[in-house]
Amino acid sequence: MENLKRVIQEHPFAKGLNEGHLDLIAGCALNVRYNAGDFIFHEGDEANHFYLIRHGKVALETSVPGRPPLTIQTLCDGDILGWSWLIPPYFWLYDVRVIELTRAIALDGKCLRKKCEDDHDLGYELLKSFSKIMEEGLQATRLQLLDVYGRAHS
Repeated sequence: MENLKRVIQEHPFAKGLNEGHLDLIAGCALNVRYNAGDFIFHEGDEANHFYLIRHGKVALETSVPGRPPLTIQTLCDGDILGWSWLIPPYFWLYDVRVIELTRAIALDGKCLRKKCEDDHDLGYELLKSFSKIMEEGLQATRLQLLDVYGRAHS
């Protein structure tokens, strides 16, 4: 666990977290690896993890009837993947396809939700972090919609 704590501490996600919170988070962590072409999760799957991307690249995609999947956002080294673990009913809203070999730390959302119930300060810190991630996702979606509908009228 000490090794995972060090890896988490080096990720931008950990900025501003205290030692105690890092210990709690590391207790819910696991190293994972995905190959190009793998799917980390699919829209509608139960959302019980989020991922600190250490190395690699993934695409957040959504289905569009009659068209190929639309990439909403691409994430890479230092990014955080997934916020649906935090908001009931805990289901993914998109597919995530691995573009190139990706190494990440998977954090167990059920484990963290329990720890947040026990330590509201941890919950508040995570909510602040994930609010920023949600806002970035909304902005990425907005830009994709402008691109898609802007081209339709050109």
